[in-house]
Amino acid sequence: MARFKTINSICNQVAVEVGLQRVQDVFEATDVAFDQLTTLANACGIELLQDEKWEGLVREFAFTTQMGDTGKYALPDDFAYMINQTGWDRTNNVALGGPLSAQQWEYLVGRDLVSQTIYASFRERENMLWLFPQPPPTGLDISFEYISRNWVLVNGQAGEYNDHTEQAGDVVLYEPFLFERLLKARFLEARGFDSTVAVEQLNRAFNSWSGKDKGAPVLNAGRRYTGIPYLDTFYSTPDTGFGG
Repeated sequence: MARFKTINSICNQVAVEVGLQRVQDVFEATDVAFDQLTTLANACGIELLQDEKWEGLVREFAFTTQMGDTGKYALPDDFAYMINQTGWDRTNNVALGGPLSAQQWEYLVGRDLVSQTIYASFRERENMLWLFPQPPPTGLDISFEYISRNWVLVNGQAGEYNDHTEQAGDVVLYEPFLFERLLKARFLEARGFDSTVAVEQLNRAFNSWSGKDKGAPVLNAGRRYTGIPYLDTFYSTPDTGFGG
């Protein structure tokens, strides 16, 4: 986990930058400033969560519909929000219909199209995933990607996640420099100090790291395409032996 930092390291970095003395454990420190730092750090984790679809927080949820299902499925405990256009019915190799609006859902229910051949569609309601038709056909492999609210690796232990920090060894799963800039800005603001420079640094860090968090396609204004062709007469078919 050398790529990331513990909350202890992050809070101490910010503390020194604002003129405080480094401590061994930020959760055991007697200085109330560290209580404020750790509290603000947890708020910062949620703030970054809502600002960007960070690749490190992307998770996949998959399940298979069973006989007797109602069509209403609990979302993962760490679910923050679904990534649009990632829902698939892998049994039929088609994208899930939706998300349906309230009007679209009631239209389908009112038309009573369950007996007809239609693709599975969904909506989020009552903090659950609702599939249409209800009940759904048995054996549909449903999957989608979502952003997890768990931005903390508990005490650095693989596979143990949380949505807030509680101990010095908790690892923050955001770019450390960005998280430190955000925490510093919020600490200065909370203390009533001038945060102008800190906010400028934060904006530069956010703009930089949000752009670097994921790959980007090659933009080409010309006619030549140098990417990977999925199906192309010249690249994806053999010279002989096709057509029979």
